[in-house]
Amino acid sequence: MFGGKIGAPEIILILVVIILLFGAKKLPDMARSLGKSARILKSEAKAMKEEGKTSPQASGSTEQSSAQRTIQAAPGDVSSSRPVNEPTDSAQR
Repeated sequence: MFGGKIGAPEIILILVVIILLFGAKKLPDMARSLGKSARILKSEAKAMKEEGKTSPQASGSTEQSSAQRTIQAAPGDVSSSRPVNEPTDSAQR
């Protein structure tokens, strides 16, 4: 119907519908939380790749895994940083 091309009128119409559905007050909060989620996902994916490259072969690796990491939601945003305890393999209950 559109021929695969989306022009300026279609984009404007989509933006108007989004503003009408969600309201202008909620859009900045939604965009901010989406950006934070994307940054967290990116940092976690990077950490998982780094963990996959280094295999625990020495006994010193247990010392490294027991250290806490800090995940930051936004660069320089200290208030949203939180320490994260890494899960351990041993089931201690």
